[in-house]
Amino acid sequence: MAKTQGTTKSTVTITLWGLAVLALLLACSSRTASAQAASPERSSRIDSRTARVEGLAAWDQIYSVLTHPRCINCHTATNYPQQGDDRHRHVANVVRGAEGKGVAALQCVSCHQEANADTTGVPGANGWHLAPLSMSWQDGNDRILPSAEVCRAVTDRSKNHDLDGPGLLKHHTEEPLVLWAFQPGRGIDSNRRTLPPLTHDAFVAATRRWVDAGMPCPPIK
Repeated sequence: MAKTQGTTKSTVTITLWGLAVLALLLACSSRTASAQAASPERSSRIDSRTARVEGLAAWDQIYSVLTHPRCINCHTATNYPQQGDDRHRHVANVVRGAEGKGVAALQCVSCHQEANADTTGVPGANGWHLAPLSMSWQDGNDRILPSAEVCRAVTDRSKNHDLDGPGLLKHHTEEPLVLWAFQPGRGIDSNRRTLPPLTHDAFVAATRRWVDAGMPCPPIK
């Protein structure tokens, strides 16, 4: 009888120990399952943050080109285009006109032809004109706008001729006046005009990375 009681107690002890181990395994399994269930969401947040960081870095490169004289001289907030690296007022009192193409007596295409005229120093490309005022990247005092403001103007479809991300990429890739900025020819002094800080290929690649990242803009300070 004593032996039977001892055996029973041992069996109960083993059973309780087994149940404790089983409970521990179930708890660990539950935590593992919860962690696995949360993993895609956490991974998504990490990927989103990484994409934003990479997108903002790409935008910094884009901004360095957009605010170079080869671009901003036509993206003015003034009633006239600018010229040169010092961004002085266009000679001959050229003015914007209703469509950014000059006025009837002195339209842009009167002097700016389809290609650069290096013998005279007059730059040229198809459809030469000023950018619309909605795409001005300077303020009324001729100061270049901060990166965040330029970014918001570029991505605002009510201001940018309704261009979405692919549209902006196509514009940066194919627009004749954008292409001209990277092949600006010689000035009236016969010296080659300075180039933007990126090559055209690098500019397009930066635009593609920015678009793929969702076109993030820096915060307004």
